[in-house]
Amino acid sequence: MTQNNPATGSDIVHATGNRHDYLPAAGRNGLLPFYDVMTRALGVPAVHRTLLARAGLTPGTRVVEIGCGTGNLTILAKDTHPGIEITGTDPDPLALARAERKAKGRSGIDFRHGYAQELPFADASIDDMLSAFMLHHLPIDVKAAAAAEALRILRPGGRLHIADVGGRMTTADGFMTRRMLKGGHVTDNLGDGIPRLLRAAGFDAEEVASTVTRRIGRVTYYRATRPE
Repeated sequence: MTQNNPATGSDIVHATGNRHDYLPAAGRNGLLPFYDVMTRALGVPAVHRTLLARAGLTPGTRVVEIGCGTGNLTILAKDTHPGIEITGTDPDPLALARAERKAKGRSGIDFRHGYAQELPFADASIDDMLSAFMLHHLPIDVKAAAAAEALRILRPGGRLHIADVGGRMTTADGFMTRRMLKGGHVTDNLGDGIPRLLRAAGFDAEEVASTVTRRIGRVTYYRATRPE
């Protein structure tokens, strides 16, 4: 789910033709009912499971997902780690409404409107953060602002767990990777782009895994820790 704000959203609005300062799920509001089907077809649930396995969330922790869309990762995190308290955030009210309906009946989970660079949480109040396939949509200045915001709300020792396209992508990774490289919108994610971004914000950051998937292309996992 792409996140942006009115000050920096004109490029996204122009590129997608949507009327918002963010990119709706699946690109347009009219495609929202098909978003979950499309993500399943692409193999996104498997990436979500891998991200959570690497995150190692523990009972009693407070967790936030940035760019939660229709809530799939947030809900999966709660179902597989029932002892956590988790909030999914997104700027798309229609996606959030769908997420809330899907999570009905579960306790310790909620959804809030918010941009990655303007999150509705107090300083040092969050233990872990999750982000899946969101960063590559953001302009570089918004990426930097989002990294700074993550550092602000995480407690010392808190961790940000990321899965996204990027890293050591090459044309040998398959059709989807070749398409993304040709489009140029993953440029800032290539190589060590994401760890460098996070370190510049003040994190200790590292790449923890990278794999080529059949339908998405190369997916790389990162962990960033706010220093004690």
